[in-house]
Amino acid sequence: MSKKKLLDIVREKIRLRHYSLKTEKAYIGWIKRYILFHDKKHPVEMGKKEIESFLTWLAVERNVSPSTQNQAFNALLFLYEQVLEIPLKNENIQAIRAREKKRIPVVLSREEVASVLHQMSGIYRLMVSLMYGCGLRMNELLTLRIKDIDFSYDKVYIYDSKSDRDRTVPLPIKLKDDLRLQVEAVRRIHERDISEGFGEVHLPHALERKYPHASKEFRWQYLFPMKSRSKDPRSARVMRHHILEATLSRNIKKAVREAGLTKRVTAHTFRHSYATHLLQNGIDIRTIQELLGHKNLETTMIYTHVVKELSKGSLKSPLDF
Repeated sequence: MSKKKLLDIVREKIRLRHYSLKTEKAYIGWIKRYILFHDKKHPVEMGKKEIESFLTWLAVERNVSPSTQNQAFNALLFLYEQVLEIPLKNENIQAIRAREKKRIPVVLSREEVASVLHQMSGIYRLMVSLMYGCGLRMNELLTLRIKDIDFSYDKVYIYDSKSDRDRTVPLPIKLKDDLRLQVEAVRRIHERDISEGFGEVHLPHALERKYPHASKEFRWQYLFPMKSRSKDPRSARVMRHHILEATLSRNIKKAVREAGLTKRVTAHTFRHSYATHLLQNGIDIRTIQELLGHKNLETTMIYTHVVKELSKGSLKSPLDF
């Protein structure tokens, strides 16, 4: 099995599991680095010892973050268990772990959220409003389809999220009119694409095989499409992709700067703020866990620490006694 063939098989397995293009590129990148690190030795000829030395090198020599090291490990787990069918669960992989820094998430007040939104307009204001109003991860927001917005029951359906657990969240009533206008704008874009001989959108591999015509259906179109069509890197077909992460991040950064905020604000800050504001408003932690789509309650519990830290603002310094 040649190296090129191996990576092609990896890509095929990834696409069968509906992983995002971003994850596909990351996994392929880590597998390439792993092979190069061991002088282009084939993974079949390597195992526990080589995996441990690579992960330790990442932590000690490259000083990567815990999340980066975990991503590399997950890529290698996928390679061995899903592609090469070599189980690693009983191998007890031991590597020096990247040092994890416990950080309390940055949270915006309601007033700060409003000040950022005030500096935005059009589609980007709607996107950030929906991200904050529903507690969405950036990728969940960007990959929303027309069919995922339920105006009848005021729900937003989140599929294929990071936790692999589909969920619904309440649709903010304040956004319904703007979302209806956005749906109609997408309809016009789609009708024009169809009239010009295009109109396709990327679908997960299994869905595309089961429903070969679904990629041209309106309900499968992205809620927030790009202004122009582009060639899909997986199929080489010309499609209408969703707005890119970098584009949204750039607009958020600009709005934060113009709002005069000095906090380090990213797209994920709005999700942190959503959870914190729910907790401050008396919503129980289990409900917040479900709304965020967290597998473990422990992950959600960080927001109780955030609220506790924020409540320290009511304490007085001895200078103010």
